[in-house]
Amino acid sequence: MDLELSASQQAAQAEYRRFMDERVAPLADEFDRRQEMPAELIAELSRCGYLGGVVPAQYAGAGLDAISWGLLCEAVGRASGSLLSLFTVHSMVAQALLKWGSAAQRQQWLPMLARGERIGAFGLTEPAGGSDAGQSTTTATADGEDWILQGEKCWISFAQVASLFLVVAQVDGKATAFLVERGTPGLHIEPIEGMSGFRSAMLGRVLMDGCRVPASQMLGRIGFGFSHVAGTALDHGRYSIAWGCVGLAQAALDASLAYAGQRKTFGALLLDHQLIQGMLADMITQVRAARLLCLRACVMKEAGDPALIMETSIAKYFASRVASDVAGHAVQIHGAQGCTDRSAVQRYMRDAKIMEIIEGSNEIQQILISRHGYRDFAAQQRAQINPTQG
Repeated sequence: MDLELSASQQAAQAEYRRFMDERVAPLADEFDRRQEMPAELIAELSRCGYLGGVVPAQYAGAGLDAISWGLLCEAVGRASGSLLSLFTVHSMVAQALLKWGSAAQRQQWLPMLARGERIGAFGLTEPAGGSDAGQSTTTATADGEDWILQGEKCWISFAQVASLFLVVAQVDGKATAFLVERGTPGLHIEPIEGMSGFRSAMLGRVLMDGCRVPASQMLGRIGFGFSHVAGTALDHGRYSIAWGCVGLAQAALDASLAYAGQRKTFGALLLDHQLIQGMLADMITQVRAARLLCLRACVMKEAGDPALIMETSIAKYFASRVASDVAGHAVQIHGAQGCTDRSAVQRYMRDAKIMEIIEGSNEIQQILISRHGYRDFAAQQRAQINPTQG
């Protein structure tokens, strides 16, 4: 399996890092304190073509390959976890449209998403249903040529600024996806503030009270909302988050190496203390291992390997744990300095905890991974017993 980056991918990686280092990282703590992401930054990201990274060129997108998109998410996560959530949910909507949208829907919405003329948000989670998202209580009722949506979605990243929501609702008990435009009568957005992490992700509640949506804005078929449409979006979301976690962990590691190389205690640099060396060694190893798992998922994604879904879950599960562990160690290495808002490592630690929850909590990933592992093991055992079958 070739895990080397091509020359064009290396150039793209350098471009992404340069942009994020210059335009995002120095201001990320201020964004966090203000609990907002500036509109002018989002507009600049759109002009650079970054928000349309996963959209094919025929729909005005950048048409990035899987590895280049991963490298972009790593660079974003290294600068701001909150900003990563914009890239994640926006591209989740685009991926769902690419896979399940009609020709007319793709032509209508994808160019606007690619150019940043519309910001996409993913409406699945509800107040009483996070991990059990398949049991949505939001309903959609037919009314002539329209559908009437009734219900609430919460913890929706960038709901405060999104202009196109992908919402999952129940149609006679069957999960179904709808595209809902901002400004639709009956659609109301309430900001959510005071989060421990992702403070500048501009989260919100999406309230639908008699929200009338044209039949042309159903995405896929009745009953496809969770298993197909949301499944496609969530798989892409886990892929993006996995890479973003690698970036966050790398930022925490870099900050720790820099601090340990200049801070002195007991007459010696932190870097010269064995306990700190052990901590740094673990951090370096974890970050590299997480990156390799993400690269493995990249290669499988490019090859169209059906095992990709499970490899993506493994990458997201491991990388989010690494991000949390490494960010926690970074705060420990920085001591009291790492617990103040003058140090970015406290933001890394808060954001890393959110990474372990979103796009399928780590506990859900454990269930999926262990079940898949047992199925593989059982299949191998059967093959050994009956080598001529299958």
